[in-house]
Amino acid sequence: MAAEHSFIFDLSVVLGAAAVGGYIAHRLRQPVLIGYLVSGLAVGPLGFRLLDDPEQIQSLAEIGVAFLLFALGVQFSLEELNRVRRVALQGSLLQMGLTAALVATITLAFGWAQGWGQGLFLGAVLSLSSTAVVLKTLTERGEINTPHGQIMLAILIAQDLALGLMLAVLPTLDQPGQLHWVILTALLKVGGFLVLAILAGRWVVPRMIRAIARTESNELFLLTLIAFCLGVALLTAGLGLSIEIGAFVAGLMIAEIEYADHALAKVLPLRDTFASLFFVSIGMLVDPSVLGQNLGRILGLVSLVMVGKAMIVLPIVLLFGYSLRTALLTSCGLNQIGEFSFVLALVGLEVGLITENTYLLLLGTTAITLVLTPWVLKAADPLTEALYQLPQLGPWLKRLESPQQLAVPTELKNHVVVAGYGRVGRVIVRILRRRGYAVLVLENNEAAVQTLRHKQIPYILGDADSELILEKADLNAAKALAIALPDPTSTRLLLQRALAIAPDLEIIARAHTTRELDLLIQSGAQEVVQPEFEAALELGSHLLHSLGDAPNHIRSVIEQIRTDRYLSIRPDLPNADE
Repeated sequence: MAAEHSFIFDLSVVLGAAAVGGYIAHRLRQPVLIGYLVSGLAVGPLGFRLLDDPEQIQSLAEIGVAFLLFALGVQFSLEELNRVRRVALQGSLLQMGLTAALVATITLAFGWAQGWGQGLFLGAVLSLSSTAVVLKTLTERGEINTPHGQIMLAILIAQDLALGLMLAVLPTLDQPGQLHWVILTALLKVGGFLVLAILAGRWVVPRMIRAIARTESNELFLLTLIAFCLGVALLTAGLGLSIEIGAFVAGLMIAEIEYADHALAKVLPLRDTFASLFFVSIGMLVDPSVLGQNLGRILGLVSLVMVGKAMIVLPIVLLFGYSLRTALLTSCGLNQIGEFSFVLALVGLEVGLITENTYLLLLGTTAITLVLTPWVLKAADPLTEALYQLPQLGPWLKRLESPQQLAVPTELKNHVVVAGYGRVGRVIVRILRRRGYAVLVLENNEAAVQTLRHKQIPYILGDADSELILEKADLNAAKALAIALPDPTSTRLLLQRALAIAPDLEIIARAHTTRELDLLIQSGAQEVVQPEFEAALELGSHLLHSLGDAPNHIRSVIEQIRTDRYLSIRPDLPNADE
């Protein structure tokens, strides 16, 4: 093939393979991420060798990582980040420190490492988890805004910040005399970048985006976003930090201005396209021959890493006051090795901290943990439920879920229980209190509970779907239950357990998807609200009003749609009105 067409051919092969692999995974009811990784293995230099220059694809894959983190930053507001700041900073330091120390001790004890420098290096490689894989999996499952999703992403972002320090420090492990200067330089770089980002985010970026938005040119707006995202990512790469943290901070700067939603809508198609390149490029790194020759050793390492990291993360999350279920889900989500461990491993190979055989074993182990992550997260909920059903373990686990704090009046009757005090729950509580209703909030986030305590709103701190929490909420004396949880699984469990306690209780639940809408209705919810449909109804109502329809007619149309539970407007049903 002509040289000028080779790149187009490589790109076509990768995108085509990703589409085919993703489609097959979807048909098999598996995460599309698995399809991307397997398709990369198939078309890569270690598979059917269909690519002329895999390094070109890997360069494009870095753009996918940048867009993934940029979109996360736009969605992940500073307010949400602030809610989990303690576990993000202190918890991530504990997790990385304990992992590095434990790995160094084990590798030295078994003779796998020659000295503490090599042991700590291996510990640093294994301490990182995969931001890209976890983010993609949480997005597919609709769990970005759940407590475990927020904790995972906060810890991952802190790990990405630490990556720059690791890249600077690890090559000097055999030269301890230079270590303090290297650490000081790295900290100054991080501090300088964050100060610059704060100043730009407050005074420069908002004015720039508003000026571009006034042109009303979609092309200019999108080009500005792309240039801004990649520019900040390159700046952090030049400072020796990761491109991930640069792209994420760029997204945070956009998140604080009024054009955040518009920016996100523009970037999402690019994010999904380039992210598929990233996951395919990870699949290309897997060497089947190395896997075959060292299968037993690699599977042993995979088991050790995934179980070991989960056992380290679990008590750390519990230490910061989160529930056992949240801790279990978080530990199952962070127990893989991150894609940027490839970068650290390559640095270690170049400076002689590890041998080529160790490097290949690390690559194989990392790739398998990345592939297993979506399945492990999918199995986490059933595993948690199975643990609660064990006769010996279940009662002890339920005692751990007893309310950590509660502020409930002794005579609380005819109250409305609101599960979740996020953005939706806060609005519900505000409306109810203005109308004079007694309210009791169930919330498992300490930062949100501090707000409730300050406003003197009755609350119970703990998982809303816990049977012990529901007993304390006295559902039999309540008028209604409003479920505003961000986690679909917790919503279904709470609904089922609440109806088991109080079968006649009026329950209104929030659905995140049309599939969840059906499940909640079948489970017994009297009313189920789907936010996207409600937004469409409000837009339609305003549009009909502007077109001159009578208010009574508009109310009749909207109420009819709500009465039949959106059946007439659902695009997934064949009888929906066109």
